[in-house]
Amino acid sequence: MTHTIKGNYFDGKYHQPSTTGLNAVERYIERTCPGNTEHTLWTLPVDYDHCDGIIDSALSGYKFWRNKSFEERAQFLKRYQEQVLARKMEIATAIALETGKPLWEATGEVASVIGKVNVTLEESLPRIKNQTFPDIAPNNDGEVFFKPLGICLIIGPFNFPCHLANTQILSSLIAGNSIIFKPSEKTAYSAQLLIDCFHDAGFPKGVINMIQGDGETARRLSKRKEVKGIFFTGSKEVGLKVLENTKLDMQKLVALELGGKNPAIIHKDAHIDNALEEIMRGSYLTSGQRCTSTSIVAIHESHVQSFIEKFHTIAKRIIVDHPTEHDIEPFMGPLIDQKAVDVYLNYIGMAKREGIEEIMRGKQITKKYPGHYVTPSIHLAEKFDTNSHFMSDEIFGPNCTFIPYKEIEEAIEIANSTEYGLASSIFTQDDSIFKKCVWDIEAGLVNLNRATCGASAKLPFGGVKNSGNYRPMAVASIDSCAYPLASLKLKEVKLEGFENMRGIEKV
Repeated sequence: MTHTIKGNYFDGKYHQPSTTGLNAVERYIERTCPGNTEHTLWTLPVDYDHCDGIIDSALSGYKFWRNKSFEERAQFLKRYQEQVLARKMEIATAIALETGKPLWEATGEVASVIGKVNVTLEESLPRIKNQTFPDIAPNNDGEVFFKPLGICLIIGPFNFPCHLANTQILSSLIAGNSIIFKPSEKTAYSAQLLIDCFHDAGFPKGVINMIQGDGETARRLSKRKEVKGIFFTGSKEVGLKVLENTKLDMQKLVALELGGKNPAIIHKDAHIDNALEEIMRGSYLTSGQRCTSTSIVAIHESHVQSFIEKFHTIAKRIIVDHPTEHDIEPFMGPLIDQKAVDVYLNYIGMAKREGIEEIMRGKQITKKYPGHYVTPSIHLAEKFDTNSHFMSDEIFGPNCTFIPYKEIEEAIEIANSTEYGLASSIFTQDDSIFKKCVWDIEAGLVNLNRATCGASAKLPFGGVKNSGNYRPMAVASIDSCAYPLASLKLKEVKLEGFENMRGIEKV
């Protein structure tokens, strides 16, 4: 089934790009299902002429929306939640077919979209509620008001096309901003279904806007002076381009959620069965296409041989198949496209050239339908080599590389050896070891006996180093959607006269 891309959404409706005349669309993006490349999902026209209309619409929507109360905005969010719930399986199927992730995983993503409304209203909103400070100074009260930024541009990723963008959209909206959503060009239809839910929830015209397109589309909008907030989720390389495009505009707040080369540590006292299960999930969920995927495992020397043997045995049992059409439900679907396959296989070859032991070879495989299917891979390195591209780079594919260590300080050094600092895990029964890792590991998340990809919407989510710019998302995303305005309020007017002021000549 081929889906219809309805165009760009602004002024409360979809607008199709022009196909004739001087402004006719010259470029189209055709998307095939990564699980069956003979299945064309949709064709997307790339059009830059709607940028002005999008901006005008968002400005108009902001002027209206900012004056709505939190309670009024919350009612719209709840109606949106009802719309997503009613279309849960339709959205999940679209996500599965566009991204390649198994339907069970895509369904979980939509459940997160639905649940995020409650988290936003119950956990995030209190962070920007006005605050009063009685008697902050003699005869003065203090007050802090949180004001929206204006237009927020949300540039979404392909791997969680609805969930991650939804977090930033909801936080922006409840804070009083209008939004422009620029989804990944790989997941245009999933994004369209999300916008349909906002439309059917009755959001006022101009508050919700979406523009489809490529990286140039995002670049043009990010440079517009009317855009005050920019949220980007994606690779370090593109994040740097966002900063480059906006560095001379101090009016813009830029929040980056970037990649990771995420380490896990298996200490000598770890519960091995728990570590096996969690690291399997951390390494291979979403075919390794998560910014929080486990990439490096520092493993205590006492566990190396037995753990890797067990891990290899289980990894060989992982079912890889089409996200929706299969005989047995898969754990892994295909990679997003052929470029991702080529990059993954290039890193597998790179590991061999760098002398890293191959335990399980990653390779492209053939299934019932032609697609971008690969097998998981496992490697064992003697030590971490900072000159190794394989050990240092974010692969964004299903790989797990083990590195032995003796003392916990060595494991922490391994964990801190990459340019990234997003997520990490420590598997131990010793609370003092966990606390040492929390203090010494350079990361935004340090989990205990949980996979690196385990995160809660009720906690901050973000990274340091080249994994982010200290603007965490999840519950804390709302912190980047409003700014505080302080006010001193004189309680009682008491005129002392100019005669009593220092430095004033007496009459």
